Amino acid sequence: MFFIAISLSLFFGFISQTLLTNMGIIVASLGITFFIFISVMFDMLGIAATSANINVFEKWAKDNVRGANIGVRLCRNSEKVCSFCADVVGDICSTLCGASGACIVVSLTNNIDNLKIIILISISISALIAGITIFFKAIMKEKALKNSNNIILKLSRLLSFFIK
Repeated sequence: MFFIAISLSLFFGFISQTLLTNMGIIVASLGITFFIFISVMFDMLGIAATSANINVFEKWAKDNVRGANIGVRLCRNSEKVCSFCADVVGDICSTLCGASGACIVVSLTNNIDNLKIIILISISISALIAGITIFFKAIMKEKALKNSNNIILKLSRLLSFFIK
């Protein structure tokens, strides 16, 4: 996980810094929206994996439900799935949101000399990003807990196109 996290952070950090540094507020805002969406979705997948019922997937696998075998594997490895989805991807997305937020702060404060205003804008952007992320993660966690089997089945069906 350590090497995967470093590799993904380097890759996405390079892309975000390369693209967002010169793109301005609109592109940086779209980047933040994208990174929050990815973070929220992967957090939902991690929670769903830990709360899914392996017995249901084993029954579905016996009934030859498409993707159920992958669902069994995801349930058996739920701690790894959750760690990757919620920790690795979530933390990388949070870092990228911070980088995107910094691009917005730089763009907004480019012509401002008052340090107090710059600090206020910086804190406000950070708080807004954190608030939006936490709000949507809270909503998705509730959905993940209530619909964990269906979420993991959908993920398993998607993965079945890539995994035999």
